[in-house]
Amino acid sequence: MVESALDPRGDRMPPMSVRRRWMQWTGWSMSGLMILFLLFDGGSKLALESHVVEATTGIGYPADVIRPLGIICLVCTILYAIPRTAILGAILLTGYLGGAIASKVRIEDPLFSSVLFGVYFGILVWGGLYLRDERLRALVPLRQG
Repeated sequence: MVESALDPRGDRMPPMSVRRRWMQWTGWSMSGLMILFLLFDGGSKLALESHVVEATTGIGYPADVIRPLGIICLVCTILYAIPRTAILGAILLTGYLGGAIASKVRIEDPLFSSVLFGVYFGILVWGGLYLRDERLRALVPLRQG
């Protein structure tokens, strides 16, 4: 039988196996959304879709860097999707998203709707990984228990 623990308020917490399953399911859901979006984004760059070309050249990048950016996005996303290399993938995606943020800051895009979009994605990437990877939770504990 799995014992329930008490949380700081004195309430019973669900058994660890239930909590662990919930965290993994939630983490994979968050990660899955990010993976799908980033695969779509990278694929759009490889296909040189017109809206991607227009947006990228609109922020000052030449059209000939769009495909390499798509390849970088896809490689980082694939690394993130594989549990064994997920932390490396998250680190690389953080750099990729940081470049997007810097590009948006440079052209003075609106803060919350455009500049911080990369921050929101970074939170989802790392939050999903944190919930699905016990090793990362052990490395970066959010609270001492």
